[in-house]
Parts: sequence; C-alpha cells; structure tokens
Amino acid sequence: MMLTEDTTLPAPPLPLAAFKAHLHLGTGFTEAGLQDDLLDGFLRAAIAAVESRIGKALLQRAFILELPRWVDPTGQPLPIAPVTQITALALRDAAGLETPIAPQRWRLERDMQRPCLRAAGGVLPAIPAGGSAILHFQAGMAPEWGALPADLAQAVLMLAAHFYEYRHETGLGRGCMPFGVTSLIERYRPLRLSLGTSAPGGAA
Repeated sequence: MMLTEDTTLPAPPLPLAAFKAHLHLGTGFTEAGLQDDLLDGFLRAAIAAVESRIGKALLQRAFILELPRWVDPTGQPLPIAPVTQITALALRDAAGLETPIAPQRWRLERDMQRPCLRAAGGVLPAIPAGGSAILHFQAGMAPEWGALPADLAQAVLMLAAHFYEYRHETGLGRGCMPFGVTSLIERYRPLRLSLGTSAPGGAA
C-alpha cells in the first residue's frame, strides 16, 4: 500500500500570523518576514505529526492510494479519515495500462475513524496480477484553518512552537511530543476495542 498527497497544503491557509503571535514574535520590523519559511516548515511538520498520531487529515486535500491487493474484496478500509469524496478508481495492469472503473460499481462508506471503499454490489473489481488499484480521494476535517476544532488547532501551534524552541537540539528522541499536545489530541485518536475480555477480578 502506498499513500501519497496529490495536492500539498498551500501556504495561505497555514496560520502563520497566529503562530507568530503564539511565539510572541515582534511585528512591524523590516526583518519580520525573514523567518517565514522557517516557521512555515515547523507548521507543516507539526500538522504532519498530529495527523500521523491521530490518523486523520486536518485540512482537506487530495490523496492517491495505490494497492496491490484488496484487504477484503467486499470493502477496502482507507488509511486516513475523514474521507469526503472518492473522485476516481482505476485498475493498472502489469504493463502500466490503467482502466477506469465506473462509479456505479463502488461507493464510499463514510466514517470518522475508518472510512471504507465498498463494492456497490457483490465484490470490488479484481486487481490484475502484478498490477494495482489506484484510488483518488479527498480527505480532511476542515476546508480551512479557521474551521478546525479549537483543540486541534491549539495542539498544532503548541507542537510547532516546541519544534521551534528546540530547533537546535539534536538529542530529542524520535516521535517526541509534549504532554500538553498529546492530551489535546487524545480524543481524536482511533478507538481500540478489546472484545471478549473479562474485567480484572471478574467471573470467568
């Protein structure tokens, strides 16, 4: 499975001004914009880190998913949520020739945790040997920064500020995320249910 972004986040929707205010950076000076590229990079890194931790795209954009096989021929779970629209499905053979699949043969099963590409009836079309299925879709929680839930927006700013503060630190472990950030994003993480397990001390 390979998931790639078909469109990256453009600069204007990113909260650069809000990030500068969060960092208490001065404004109105001739040097005010000298760090913009640096701050933009920290914002993008923070967004990517939060998205990876919660399994959800924050701002809406296009993705491409390439699959060598279906997990389940009746329905393929999608690796990121929430998916707002599936725009195209095609099968690519071993020679690289793509065949579009009519939208009448599949549908999107919307879910905030685990959206799914479902067969409209029966099973999804067979993927050619040595080939792949190519799925184009749109995903994201909000069309713009101002429409994001306030706790997620704050988590991104806090994490970006953390990256900025420790930008010269080489000893931080991989995946380092401050507790304040993890507490803000915790409720958005995928649910993990354990079935058939008795409570501690309960009857067998």
